[in-house]
Amino acid sequence: MRVTEKKGIKVAAQNRKAFHDYFVEDRYESGIELFGTEVKSIRAGTLNLKDSYCIVKDGQLTLHGMHISPYEKGNIFNKDPVRPRRLLMHRREIRKLQALVQQEGYTLVPLSVYFKDARVKVEVGLCKGKKNYDKRDAAARRDAQREIDRTMKERNGWK
Repeated sequence: MRVTEKKGIKVAAQNRKAFHDYFVEDRYESGIELFGTEVKSIRAGTLNLKDSYCIVKDGQLTLHGMHISPYEKGNIFNKDPVRPRRLLMHRREIRKLQALVQQEGYTLVPLSVYFKDARVKVEVGLCKGKKNYDKRDAAARRDAQREIDRTMKERNGWK
């Protein structure tokens, strides 16, 4: 089930570049440790996941490279916009992800940040990198599907 199909969910940001650069094998939901001004800034939609990634170190899952712009009314309570942030998952899930990343050449990439009721959640994808020819193939398939849809729309008399 996709993130947007569930009740009480408001997507704050998506990492579209991850779907271009990686094959997403599996998805996991995790909480994130934030400060109050960061949550307010996320509610305002001022975050960027473009070059972010996750690593497992000392049994903890950490998100690096996510930029949350400082809250304009936050003054001294604002934190560093690109500081590493701890992700909250069960210990057995973290161990499983760490084993996959170390042995099978996977990487952990945040796919989206969203509000589930009042809590901020991060969807983490277990991904494998795409080669350039995979990216070209995906783009060609997407263009062909777009052309088919356009032709079908014209034949059915829709404009």
